[in-house]
Amino acid sequence: MDTTPRAQGLARDAAGLSIPRWLLPMVGLALLAGLAFLVSLFIGSVSIPAQDVLTAVFGGETARASWHTIVMDYRLPKALTALLAGAALSASGLAMQTLFRNPLADPYVFGISAGASLGAALMLLVAGGAGVALMAGLGLAGDAAVTTAAAGGAALVMGIVLLASRWVRGTVTLLIIGIMVGYVASALVTILAHAAVPERLQAFINWTAGSFTAVSWGQMGVYAAVLGAGFALMVLCTKPLNALLLGDTYAASMGVPLRRARLGIIAATALLAGGVTAFCGPIAFLGLAAPHLCRALLHTSDHRLLLPASALLGGTLALFADVVAQSPGATAVLPLNAVLALIGAPVAIWVIIRRGALREHSL
Repeated sequence: MDTTPRAQGLARDAAGLSIPRWLLPMVGLALLAGLAFLVSLFIGSVSIPAQDVLTAVFGGETARASWHTIVMDYRLPKALTALLAGAALSASGLAMQTLFRNPLADPYVFGISAGASLGAALMLLVAGGAGVALMAGLGLAGDAAVTTAAAGGAALVMGIVLLASRWVRGTVTLLIIGIMVGYVASALVTILAHAAVPERLQAFINWTAGSFTAVSWGQMGVYAAVLGAGFALMVLCTKPLNALLLGDTYAASMGVPLRRARLGIIAATALLAGGVTAFCGPIAFLGLAAPHLCRALLHTSDHRLLLPASALLGGTLALFADVVAQSPGATAVLPLNAVLALIGAPVAIWVIIRRGALREHSL
């Protein structure tokens, strides 16, 4: 009787007992995301019994009417916003790291964040009350006006990058163009901030800190639709992304249309990162950290696995960071990007040290 490891593995497969290595980590990530979602509903500045939280979610009457309002109109949309934002930024960060073969690339390498910041700055620092009044005449007001302006700024920057991609073949050259466009947008924002009155400047600073609280139920449909379109397009790009792992030449030899694939990846990133930035402000580090943590967890570079894993972990990290930023029981809210920096910066340091150690080991 053959007792070799290969024969034993075949026997387990035949008996239906073989479990893919990625299944348990993926299930664990899904459970962790669900747990983080529940924690974000249970914890906040107002103490609400867990039973009343669940009662509100399932449509029942809570002991206090205000508790129902807090859970359904504040905590639930905030948790959904954070989950979708973390998933979107992590998925687009994964794509950018593969497209440019750079472990420190993130969703904002094309200047999307700078473009959105420019749009928000024009609304908050220049237009001010007049700009909000103009948007109100179009059926938009308050946060929606800033969101629309930020989305327009992000779309403008991505339009310039996509236009440049028609004549630029190399991804590195396209990256440099995106970075330069981002620098121009950032310079304009700095000039606008320098000339702004203190009240408007403080409103803009608050926007740049990032927040998951700005998306109301009225905006949730548009927010989810934009990110859903980005996710769908990114899923279609998983095969080209796997081929690009070994370089453009290999991808072309496998029949991947490089220009079309690159445009698809950039467009998906624009929808995901641009949508999140427009609605939530520039959210840092999630797109950098989550993909690397998933590669270490799953021990694979297959985007068919990394894409959903990164989305789950990114959503979990976003929910966790938001809970920490809320500082339960405190009257003040910590800046979200400051909390995320405490998560993302150590991961970036770990990536740099690990790559340096691997390079020295290979010499």
